[in-house]
Amino acid sequence: MAKIPEIVKKIPIPENVQVNITEKGIVEVKSEKAMLSRELKHHRIKIEVKGNNVEVKCELPKKKEKALVGTFAAHIRNMIKGVTEGFEYKMKTVYSHFPIKTRVDGNEFIIENFLGERFPRKAKVLEGVQVEIKGEMIYVRGADKEKVGQTVANIERATRIKDRDIRVFQDGIYLISKGE
Repeated sequence: MAKIPEIVKKIPIPENVQVNITEKGIVEVKSEKAMLSRELKHHRIKIEVKGNNVEVKCELPKKKEKALVGTFAAHIRNMIKGVTEGFEYKMKTVYSHFPIKTRVDGNEFIIENFLGERFPRKAKVLEGVQVEIKGEMIYVRGADKEKVGQTVANIERATRIKDRDIRVFQDGIYLISKGE
C-alpha cells in the first residue's frame, strides 16, 4: 500500500512554555513572562501537541495549503519566541531643522515640534507594547511581533513628510534595528 503524501512541520517547545490548542483552532502559548493566543484554523490543516513538539500537518496538500502550513508554523515559532524572549525594535529620532520632542502618553506616542509644526503629531501604541525613550533613541518592546511591528510602523508613518523634497528634509523617526 502506497504511503499518503503529507507535509509536517515540527516546532520544538522549550521547557518553560506551555502550548494549548482548543477545538475552535485557537493556539495559546504561555510562559511566566507572557501569554499569547491566536486563531489558526483551516479545514485541511491539523495542529497538534505531541510530546515536546507542536506539529502542523496536512495530508495531500495543494500549493496554497502547503504554504499555509509554513505560515502557521512561523506564527507558532514567533509566539514561542515572544513569550520567552520578546521582541525589541530600535528607532532613532533624526532632525536637522527643528529639534523634535517625543513622549508617551497612555496609548499614544506624541511627536512635538516636527518641522516646526504647532500641533503635535500622534501615533497609536498598541496594547501589550512598551515604548521607552532614551534621548534620541526609542525602544519598542513586546511579546507579540505583529503588534510591536505595527507600533513601529505607526510611529514612522506619523513622521512622514509630504509636499517637501525628502532629499533635503530628512527629519523623522526611523527604524534602525530589529533585535531578533
